[in-house]
Amino acid sequence: MQRTVFFISDSTGITAETIGNSILAQFEGIQFDKHRLPFVDDSHKAEAAALRIKTRYAQTGERPIVVNTMADRGLCEIVAASGALMLDVFAPFIGPLEEELGTKRSGAVNRSHGLVDFDKYEARINATNYALAHDDGVDVDYAQADLILIGVSRSGKTPTCLYMALHYGVKAANYPLTDDDLDKLELPKRLRPYKDRLFGLTIDPQRLAQIREQRRPGSRYATVQQCRWELEQADRLMRQAGISSLNTTHVSIEEIASKIFERFGIERTMF
Repeated sequence: MQRTVFFISDSTGITAETIGNSILAQFEGIQFDKHRLPFVDDSHKAEAAALRIKTRYAQTGERPIVVNTMADRGLCEIVAASGALMLDVFAPFIGPLEEELGTKRSGAVNRSHGLVDFDKYEARINATNYALAHDDGVDVDYAQADLILIGVSRSGKTPTCLYMALHYGVKAANYPLTDDDLDKLELPKRLRPYKDRLFGLTIDPQRLAQIREQRRPGSRYATVQQCRWELEQADRLMRQAGISSLNTTHVSIEEIASKIFERFGIERTMF
C-alpha cells in the first residue's frame, strides 16, 4: 500500500516534515511517497500546490495527505480545495492558546524559522564553524569544546556534531580513533585533558561496512572483518577509559543528540 504525502509550509517546511514523519512512522506496512513544498506564502503558490496535489490524486486514485503549517487560513482553504486530507499541525493548539492569552493569532507567514534572536543565530554559526574546524581531528584545540565525540571512522560523529551545532549552538568536536590508537588501547594524549567531555559513538559492524563500501568500494577499510576489529577495540578502549558510548545503528541523529545532552546535563532548546 502506498500513499502520497505533501508537507506544505509558508516557511522552510522543516516543522511540517519533522512532525509529519514522526506521525507517519506510527503506521507500518504503508509506503509513503513524500514531497515537501516550502514557501507557499501567496495565493499563486497555493493554487500551484493545489493543482499538483489534485493531479496526483487523479494519477493514483488515492486521496493525498497534506501535513500543513501555513498560518494564513485563506491559503489553507485554497490547498484544501484539492480534495486532500488536510492535517493542520497548529490547529489543536491555536484555539486553546487564543482563549488563554486573550488574543487572536496574527496569521503572519514565514515566522517559524525567522531570525528572531540574532545572538542565538550567531551562536549557531560560530558553533557550526567550530564543528567544521574540529572535524575528524583536523584541529586539535579542544579547550573551547562543549563536548568531543570519539569513535571509529564513519560511525556518525560528523553529522551529529553538525546537527548539535546548527540546531542548538553546541560546540562539538570529534576525533576518529585510528588503528594506532586501537592497537595501543590507550586514550590519545591530546584527548586526556578533556576526558570529562568525551562521548563515544559505535555502530554494528555490518552497517559500518555498508557505509564504508559506498565511500571506498572493495577496500580493506570496508570489510566486515576490519570493521568488527575496529569496533571491538574501540569498545575496549572506551570501557577501559570509563567513557560512555551509544550504538547509532538504529538511532536518529535527533535521538543521539538528546541522549548526549542528557549524559552531560546540557539543557538546550532548539533555536
